[in-house]
Amino acid sequence: MIDSRAGRETGFLTLSSAELPSDWVRRWADLVTAGPVLDVASGSGRHAVLFAERGLEVIAVDREPQMIPGVQFVKADIEGGPWPFAGKRFAAIIVTNYLHRPLFTVLEQSLAENAVLLYETFMAGNERFGRPSNPAFLLKPGELLQAFRGLEAIAFEQGYVERPKPAMIQRLCATRGRAGTVRIAP
Repeated sequence: MIDSRAGRETGFLTLSSAELPSDWVRRWADLVTAGPVLDVASGSGRHAVLFAERGLEVIAVDREPQMIPGVQFVKADIEGGPWPFAGKRFAAIIVTNYLHRPLFTVLEQSLAENAVLLYETFMAGNERFGRPSNPAFLLKPGELLQAFRGLEAIAFEQGYVERPKPAMIQRLCATRGRAGTVRIAP
């Protein structure tokens, strides 16, 4: 067993750093105090599990079916089909290692009042380190700030990281209407 919050071995199973929740998501996870939490393009569900272990209602969506204990899974093509959560609002939305720009507006509209958005994905310059290398799948400098300018930024980072592997990334933690946050300028 693994304590995924700490990322250490607690029994017979050891997870690689790619299977653990991202440092960025773990850093800001305490801001998420209610559900439902939506894990977009969830893959195996490493972030969904993190929030489910905290006792929150979690919905994971991906085009490949997954069995994630304690999580409601929705199989959907969120790039080619309709948004499967039309009219639903979430207390938090988590997106990592995924970029489909047409979803930016949908994600922002799907956040409830006082909700948290945690977004982390690759940016221009990542082609030096491997995949993704296609510019269509790499954010431009400052793009997450621009895309979610209707939200209030808590933190933004962009640039080189070494963990879990060398890459160029952008990270945004933002909220809708939380007191004590700074509004992102257009």
